[in-house]
Amino acid sequence: MKRFENRVVIVTGAGSGIGAATARRFAVEGARVVLAGRTREKLEKVAATLPNDKHLVRVADVSDYDQVEGLVRAAVDKYGRLDVMVNNAGVASEGRATEDSVDAWHKVISIDLDGVFHGARAALPHLMKTKGCIVNTASVSGLGADWNMAFYNTAKGGVVNLTRSLALDYGRDGVRINSVCPTLTRTDLTVDMFKDEKLLDKFRERIALGRTAEPEDIADVIAFLASEDARFITGVNLPVDGGLSASNGQPPQ
Repeated sequence: MKRFENRVVIVTGAGSGIGAATARRFAVEGARVVLAGRTREKLEKVAATLPNDKHLVRVADVSDYDQVEGLVRAAVDKYGRLDVMVNNAGVASEGRATEDSVDAWHKVISIDLDGVFHGARAALPHLMKTKGCIVNTASVSGLGADWNMAFYNTAKGGVVNLTRSLALDYGRDGVRINSVCPTLTRTDLTVDMFKDEKLLDKFRERIALGRTAEPEDIADVIAFLASEDARFITGVNLPVDGGLSASNGQPPQ
């Protein structure tokens, strides 16, 4: 299936995890993929795994609007259009608000929330021309809170409502805007968590399907939301969580 033949897709945070899996998924379906991130070496490694040579590697820090605008401009200059913007880059910080640093707050907000705004703002003029779409990576942590994750929860909660707001404002321009809300997923950010079997058992207990997520589980849903199969879906923050959010929080019997 080639749902994205000759379509141009930008994926931020494409050097690993969900971003890398998303870049591969779009490439398999025929897209011209622009892989963006802060480390060229990581991006090049992912690019080498793509099934074709229709891609562009671009180093960009999503917390810097000028760099994001330059990323979008480079994609349009090379391919003449932009069809899909995947705002995926993210970081996390753990600790209570009085214990984690103020610098950590600004870093998480600048990448996880400002980065999504920067990507949307830079991409929207081009997406209005192509009737394209945006898919943001939010989190179940944007739908409800975690212990000791106030900075991350706040940023992802902002992404959730930014997604809704942009969907309302740009729907009449033909641009669809949605987000995915994953649960714990195996990525570079969660390496330490996946070494903790007791913690993983707690997640498995809460997740209806009995396992945590792999990057491809999320990438497949991003591709769906960006496709014509989802042509009447906008403003949705879709949990991709194995049934985690179906629970009211009480333990299984």
